[in-house]
Amino acid sequence: QVQLVESGGGSVQPGGSLRLSCAASGSRFSIHDMGWYRQAPGGEREMVASITPGGFASNGDSVKGRFTITRDNAHNLVYLHMNSLKPEDTAVYYCSANWKHTWGSSYFDVWGQGTLVTVSS
Repeated sequence: QVQLVESGGGSVQPGGSLRLSCAASGSRFSIHDMGWYRQAPGGEREMVASITPGGFASNGDSVKGRFTITRDNAHNLVYLHMNSLKPEDTAVYYCSANWKHTWGSSYFDVWGQGTLVTVSS
């Protein structure tokens, strides 16, 4: 099994920056796509950004130009660099990964426990 652990959430003023980190752990696995999702209070979970093993990134419309997703394949890490934060970015942010056993062919999805980001003055 693969587990994801997020870190880096917290409170920040509008216009500020934060970097979220997500570490994947387990044994004998490989990870395909990784991504970040968020869920605001009373809202639905939405995709924030995703990235392929080769580094091709996609961002949700609401964060384009402000958030950047990167990954470190050697260490099974993915980051979300958030700039120019707005109050509407307040949400619980979840890391996700699509992974398989080293010897297998089926892919599975796994989610982290979430980390809260609060943007407020």
